[in-house]
Amino acid sequence: MTALDQTAVAVAAPAKSSNRAWRKLKANKSALVGLAIIAFFTFLAIAAPLLPIVDPLATSWTAIRKAPSAAHWMGTDDIGRDILSRMIWGAQASLMAGIFSVAIAIVIGVPFGLISGYFGGWVDQVISRITEAFLALPFLIMAIALAAFLGPSLTNAMIAIGLSAMPVFVRLTRGQVLAVKTEDYVEGARSIGLGHFDIMTRYILPNIMAPIIVQATLTVATAIIAEASLSFLGLGQQPPAPSWGSMLNVAKNFLDQAPWMAMWPGAAIFLVVIGFNLLGDGLRDALDPRES
Repeated sequence: MTALDQTAVAVAAPAKSSNRAWRKLKANKSALVGLAIIAFFTFLAIAAPLLPIVDPLATSWTAIRKAPSAAHWMGTDDIGRDILSRMIWGAQASLMAGIFSVAIAIVIGVPFGLISGYFGGWVDQVISRITEAFLALPFLIMAIALAAFLGPSLTNAMIAIGLSAMPVFVRLTRGQVLAVKTEDYVEGARSIGLGHFDIMTRYILPNIMAPIIVQATLTVATAIIAEASLSFLGLGQQPPAPSWGSMLNVAKNFLDQAPWMAMWPGAAIFLVVIGFNLLGDGLRDALDPRES
């Protein structure tokens, strides 16, 4: 096989494997359950402005801490706001924080990992040592410190979580590049005169996307927990805007009188995190070329 043939095969390989991966994913029932959970909460978050629910910020002094009923399916909170409405609108903050935080981590981490693994030498040493310094800090502690430095808001919380998750993608990408850059199709691309940028983006990156996608899916779950933690501490979504974490922060004061205030946001966080973990495990199996 000539160098040109090898590079052509390398470009076509990801497209050919996508159909096989989709068939394997559809056969994985737990992954489909996770996908269904994610789709359900995503639908609620997107459709929140169109659903026939009350204003999540509307208070009622005659409906303070009311138990679930026909009027308020999930009850009301400490100032009479409808919990169902706040749960639906809170899904926007949690999912947006999870997805955008991971997007920030990928946009920053993957290019640095590509450069580090591809060029090696002193470039690799500098990037690797900085990455190891970041990885030495616990993820959540680093996110809290960055959020406190940037200031309390959902946007700053997403930036803090994204920067805290970024080193994982740098290390993952670097390792995958080191395993791939000596393959014949990469050498073939070099032999036909392609530049470094073209080789990295056209031949290496498409062939290392599978583990990055899996890691991204699993990291979304971690980011959602981190956002809830930051909001619980007052560093994320700011009141009165609804957020599952801030709802738990208020609910902790009324666990004896109104346990439903904590039950619903806690259950939502649990379900969404389980959904992303199930989907991530399914994607790992589906995208693994060693699995039949």
